[in-house]
Amino acid sequence: MAKEKKSTVAVAAADSAHILEMAAEAVGQGIASMILVGDASKIFALAKEMNINIDNFEIVDEADEFAACQAAVELVKSGRATALMKGDTETSTIMRAVLCRETGIRAGKKLSHVAVFETPNYHKLLFAADCAVNIAPDFDTKIDIIENTVDALRNMGINLPKVALLAAKEKVDDKMPITQEYAQIVALHKSGERMQNCIVDGPLALDNAVSVEACEIKGINSPVGGDADILFCPNIEAGNILYKSLSFITKAKNGGVVLGAKRPIILTSRADSAESKLISIALSVLF
Repeated sequence: MAKEKKSTVAVAAADSAHILEMAAEAVGQGIASMILVGDASKIFALAKEMNINIDNFEIVDEADEFAACQAAVELVKSGRATALMKGDTETSTIMRAVLCRETGIRAGKKLSHVAVFETPNYHKLLFAADCAVNIAPDFDTKIDIIENTVDALRNMGINLPKVALLAAKEKVDDKMPITQEYAQIVALHKSGERMQNCIVDGPLALDNAVSVEACEIKGINSPVGGDADILFCPNIEAGNILYKSLSFITKAKNGGVVLGAKRPIILTSRADSAESKLISIALSVLF
């Protein structure tokens, strides 16, 4: 029986304390191997100061920030790494390396973000898309986001994900264009032409998507109502607010990954907890 290849994450601009701490934890828990790309002298100095065994990592010396992003992308493109992670750099910098037509890891799909949440107030894992990449997705991009997310969940063993198209109300309203667009998306799904291997319904308000009781009170009969796997957000404002509300107010365990490239991309913020970073790495392995 062939031995399963261990997942390896290439971290761009990895020369910072919080990244080194996260990488040590990921290796220590057996989540993934780590290749740290950045200023090697800083990485070695930090490891010594923090009493971290530097022998647990492969180090690629590249002090220039954008060059470090390019080098990390190349590690993924060549197959030496199975996922890419943003270190101590701007999202725009690493995405410039990702999207480069000559040397990047584009896959012909729209990139989109998916976040996962675990909360005691819901009966299963809850996913939200898109919370971080697409600002105001048009109709076709919305379809791509749904398909990216469904494919990712199916890789996790969730074979028929339920997708709730979130809006401010659960009925099509002439004064709310997003509800009319959702009706078109549902019709396209039911035709079997796109968004297969999932169940899509909407418009649904957030309470209808996650609460059976709310559906009963409002008389809503939906195959997704009260049991959504994926909360589809109409724009980045809705996605960002949902993500941060669940993360900071409810303290739900969470992580996030960018989908649609040749390999998963882990875009974490310095404000994200160490636990969130580790969950994001684990997600990239599963996806």
